[in-house]
Amino acid sequence: MKILDLLFGKPLATSEERAEQIGPAAGLGLFGIDALSSAAYGPEAALVLLIPLGVGGLHFVLPVMTAIIILLTIVFFSYRQTIEAYPHGGGSYTVATDNLGHGAGLLAAAALMIDYVLTVAVSISAGVESLVSALPALQSHTLAICLAILLILTIINMRGVRDAGIAFMVPTYLFVGTLLIVILMGLARALLSGGHPHPVVVPPALPKATEVISIWLLLKVFASGCTAMTGIEATSNGVMAFRAPTTTNAKRTLTLIVVLLSVLLAGIALLCRIYHVGATAPDSPGYQSVLSQLTFAVLGRNWFYYLTMGTVLVAVSLAANPAFQDFPRLAKAIAEHNYLPHVFLLRGRRLLHSWGIYALVFLSTIILILFGGITDRLIPLYAIGVFMAFTLSQAGMVVHWYRHRGKGWVRHAAVNGFGAIATGLTLLIVLVAKFIEGAWLVAVLVPLLIFFMAAVHRHYNRVSRETADPEPLSVKELDPPLVIIPLDRWSRITERGLRFALSMSDNVIAVHVESSDAKDKGICDDWENKVAAPLRAAGRKVPQLVNLKSPYRFVLAPVLDFILEKEKDPHTQQIAVLVPELVVKHWWENLLHNQRANLLKLMLLVKGNQNILVINIPWYLQRG
Repeated sequence: MKILDLLFGKPLATSEERAEQIGPAAGLGLFGIDALSSAAYGPEAALVLLIPLGVGGLHFVLPVMTAIIILLTIVFFSYRQTIEAYPHGGGSYTVATDNLGHGAGLLAAAALMIDYVLTVAVSISAGVESLVSALPALQSHTLAICLAILLILTIINMRGVRDAGIAFMVPTYLFVGTLLIVILMGLARALLSGGHPHPVVVPPALPKATEVISIWLLLKVFASGCTAMTGIEATSNGVMAFRAPTTTNAKRTLTLIVVLLSVLLAGIALLCRIYHVGATAPDSPGYQSVLSQLTFAVLGRNWFYYLTMGTVLVAVSLAANPAFQDFPRLAKAIAEHNYLPHVFLLRGRRLLHSWGIYALVFLSTIILILFGGITDRLIPLYAIGVFMAFTLSQAGMVVHWYRHRGKGWVRHAAVNGFGAIATGLTLLIVLVAKFIEGAWLVAVLVPLLIFFMAAVHRHYNRVSRETADPEPLSVKELDPPLVIIPLDRWSRITERGLRFALSMSDNVIAVHVESSDAKDKGICDDWENKVAAPLRAAGRKVPQLVNLKSPYRFVLAPVLDFILEKEKDPHTQQIAVLVPELVVKHWWENLLHNQRANLLKLMLLVKGNQNILVINIPWYLQRG
């Protein structure tokens, strides 16, 4: 337990939950790091598609980023209203389910779950790309570094909301601070030079144009750049993580996030145009990220460059953190409606829904391995879920305002309605533009997830129907059961099992399987002396001993067939099968014992019915 306490912190009591809540300062690190760090790969994702235009492609970076900032502003005002209307957390699943029905809710849930998994994968891979830019020798170890960072993130997040928020404050502020310095210094040098600054380190020359500009290409660039908007919903999902006044603190945090992100996106786009910085292919030798080239161009290769790249690596890698916060909350909300296994409702030692974190880490690991940890391969999958969730959430809020029709409801509905239209159109653009490049995979995964959740819901409904019992306790047929106990040889374990069987009922059958190649008859040799004689002397009924023949040396099959045959007897009310087993002290010793006992229990659970009960009779081995 001391190792667990060291890694994950001491267990927290339920009464300590209030101390785990945070303010806007920690909230910016906890919920804002995903959105803010997208400035590191959002503009680059757009610039990669502009490579075929050569130098001419840089003229379109600023207009595309301006369009994205306008869309970001629309979404910002929409989510401020969502936080106000849902002070207990208004994620897309909750809003869509409450206002549009369970079908829309499941669509939002599937989109969000995919989005959170991709958030983890994209954030970590983008951070590692920044590291590879500074240290190209590490390029061949990209996947291993990605998985190592995922492990570190998991340990940090398992420590709880407050510890994670504090841990991410410094990297977030360092990331924003260093990028703002690069942007301000770059703009200052541009103003002093009359708009034509000389780069300290000249960025790689852009290739010659091989394509001409088209509306289709611009739409694809816009679709890729929209990955910069990921993480905006995190604050509305996690409203309850803030201390009172929760909605005020949540809205302040969201405002800080959007303002800072807008400044970063505009500044990076403007510097790229001024310093002629374009993207390079991520898997090409000598790859450099856009931020690496910008920092080179503005300040050169010095200690500040390495500080900036280090903060980018840490911040972008830690940008996966909001997914660690929101995925478990989303899974819990879905499980409350019986659409996911109830294990997601359980809270762990640090007041976390730990099983949600386990699922997120498992799925993210698979994605990283499948795509080799390369950001550019993951980007096409990313924005679909984000904008699907945006659209459903805003459409749900329109219905919410219409239903309640309080003061100013028309204005509120208009804001959310405009947001729904804007994000809906963006969703169509992203889906069409990125379909061939990988978005088709999300279009397939979303229906599969919905099918899975619907199947889980049907199962829980069936269980609820079959186990519901509106009648009071039945006092009929409370006779002792028929007790069947499989025995091998006479031992202390056998004695314990027989004693318990006789204490339950006078109707006991001991079953022994005699193999054709056995050198002795096991319990049969000791039955009269060890069992029958003592019971007769005490005036107790002697159990029936059934010796089953097994010419093919099977042991479990004859026992199972005997039990199932007895269950068919109309005079048998209930059967209790006692399974004696040895309880050892070390986990590895379980491999040496109880294999037949465990298999028999499993077979009885699979082939049995409600008239058959299985009871363990443990014998605890003393520590040697």
